[in-house]
Amino acid sequence: MPDKFKATPLQNPALKYLTAYSEQVQGQVQQMLEQKTLPKYLLAKYPRIHEVGNDKALRNYVMSFKNQYLKKSAPLSQIKYDDKIHIINNALGLHTYVSRVQGNKLKSKHEIRIGSLFKKAPEAFLAMIVVHELAHLKEKEHNKAFYKLCQSMLPDYHQLELDLRIYLTQVEQQGEIY
Repeated sequence: MPDKFKATPLQNPALKYLTAYSEQVQGQVQQMLEQKTLPKYLLAKYPRIHEVGNDKALRNYVMSFKNQYLKKSAPLSQIKYDDKIHIINNALGLHTYVSRVQGNKLKSKHEIRIGSLFKKAPEAFLAMIVVHELAHLKEKEHNKAFYKLCQSMLPDYHQLELDLRIYLTQVEQQGEIY
């Protein structure tokens, strides 16, 4: 078969969470999928799940990050786990911003919702999602300033994002490991 017709990792739908990464990274993940070693890789790096198991604990967790890094940002009206957020829609969490006119004033509400899948996940993954959603309080777009803010709150943000995407690949292809 000519090379131009061979599937490359970039064309592999099993690696949809990793399309922005190099062919080398995708190839390594593909190989671990085939050898069923992704769970071993992930469990070695992230052996335990966090204990932020309900909405009240999640609110406290998010507010600790917000108070440490974004004290002067807009208040959050709601923080919760959401069963309706599905990773299939490429959403891990959501930051929503609602504006409405009340009298002669413009009122706004900010909410953070985290996919329920992450109730049982390593704390590092939850932190990465929380930092991502909090960064949207200051930066609406995924631009250089947005990622710089994420990295200032969580120095290993980019590695955690990659590992989280690898975890999502594992969950979708071979099931949960936590």
